[in-house]
Amino acid sequence: MSGTPSRRAARALAHLGEVDPALAVLSLWCDHRDGDQTETRGDVIRYAAGFDLLGLPEQVGTVAHHVLHVALRHSARAAALAQRIGPEFDAELFGLAADGIVNETLALSGHALPRPAVLLTEVLAEAGLPCTSAIAALSDWDADRLALALHADPARARRLRDWGRARGFVPDVAAGEAKPEGKGQSAADWRNQMLRALEAGRKAGAGIGRLGVVLADLSPGTVPWEVHLRGLLAQALTDQPRQNWRRPARGWIARLSEAERRGTPSPAFEPGYRRQDTRPRLVIGLDTSSSVEALTLRLLLSEARSITRRSAAEAHLLAFDTTVSLHRRLDPQGWAEGRDMALRQGGGTDYADLFAKAEALCPSVLVVLTDLDAPLPPAPRFPVIWAAPEGPAPPAYGRHIVLPGLLG
Repeated sequence: MSGTPSRRAARALAHLGEVDPALAVLSLWCDHRDGDQTETRGDVIRYAAGFDLLGLPEQVGTVAHHVLHVALRHSARAAALAQRIGPEFDAELFGLAADGIVNETLALSGHALPRPAVLLTEVLAEAGLPCTSAIAALSDWDADRLALALHADPARARRLRDWGRARGFVPDVAAGEAKPEGKGQSAADWRNQMLRALEAGRKAGAGIGRLGVVLADLSPGTVPWEVHLRGLLAQALTDQPRQNWRRPARGWIARLSEAERRGTPSPAFEPGYRRQDTRPRLVIGLDTSSSVEALTLRLLLSEARSITRRSAAEAHLLAFDTTVSLHRRLDPQGWAEGRDMALRQGGGTDYADLFAKAEALCPSVLVVLTDLDAPLPPAPRFPVIWAAPEGPAPPAYGRHIVLPGLLG
């Protein structure tokens, strides 16, 4: 531990070892400091003036709350999510997701909660998201996935912000790494520490160790779907040299010349390579019969735009349901307009017209944002990437990228 340990939290930390062995072990890996406000930033927990005047149960609950924030890496994950979403990232929404998970865990473990407290079940109910029980919610939702779901619908986001403020909620997780030089614990380190601490608590039969639930927040998705899409697009749009039987290989020309000089048999012909004569072309098929969240569409367009700029590729957007209703070439102006375009909604889904229109464009790759709720046409001659939600069976051909909970 670096710096001066917190004097305000000393009593609570000592008592934590008596009531929750798991969190007491995890607290040893955190830096506890005195500060202007009580918050978590990276591995550092700061305690505001007056913290030591609270009742002991509330002190212990507050310490436990922030130790879980650190152990679940909520600060670093908030920074990563902010980078993914960009300017539309809302720290209040991430804070509601993270606090809901932490507080629900502590409430089920018998801890007093720091006030004001929001529970995961309350956040899900207010957001209109499915929730059968507190245990099921903790098993199903991690902070990243829940925060993305809260960001996806602007009306839902406003409602959640107003609800949180009415409850007196203020985010207590500051986005960012406390030790950017890489000297702090890695994600794998914290997960191993958490698992060992939970096992110690289970054997002691106290605190969060007795909960007996597998927290989804322990193992959030490590690779966002945008990263998978980025890699597949880069691979498909990279200009790869191809064999050209009209152009001999340089090595063959040299061997032919040497054979003629020596009077030996000519070597077998070897074709050379040449780059494509045309620009690579990306086609994005947008299924408007599905309820495509604005955030999902924006993230997909953002990844496609960055890849096409680096590869000098040409991009086209085809919006479709049973037929293609809109075809727009995404030049620099078109990318911005693509986020707010008026699309024909409803209707069924048929991929036949989309694939026919795409084939006429001779694409390097077709990306289809859809719910896969329709029979697939025969496999085309060009690569296909299906961007679809969890649930449907994987398509029979092409690459499948899962968009968890954002489209359906």
